[in-house]
Amino acid sequence: MPFSPLVAVLAAISVVGAIAIPFGDPQFIDRAIALELSFIALAVLTYKGFRKAFYACIPLAIIVMIGNSLAPPHVQIMTTFSKPFNAVLLIIGGYILQLALIITTIHELRKHREVVKKTS
Repeated sequence: MPFSPLVAVLAAISVVGAIAIPFGDPQFIDRAIALELSFIALAVLTYKGFRKAFYACIPLAIIVMIGNSLAPPHVQIMTTFSKPFNAVLLIIGGYILQLALIITTIHELRKHREVVKKTS
């Protein structure tokens, strides 16, 4: 199976999330684990060739970015770097990789559309 940038981004998000979960608020651990399992499931489905999984990536990335932006503790950590490691994880996992997810998803959707047009 050829290399997929989308699978790589989803895997990177899962790794950063797995590192970040132990540093988060314990009362939200169930939601954090559910979110990470969502990214893992999308990575597996995408790797296996289920193209419909692409359509969940963009809304999920947007939800993560909005959620991080609306969570006062997250904003405080990222703006003050009071917990530098947490701030870096939030910025990388919550914004940089989410933006990469949106970009790679759009790229994969366009690439797939071109393949379909050529075979039609």
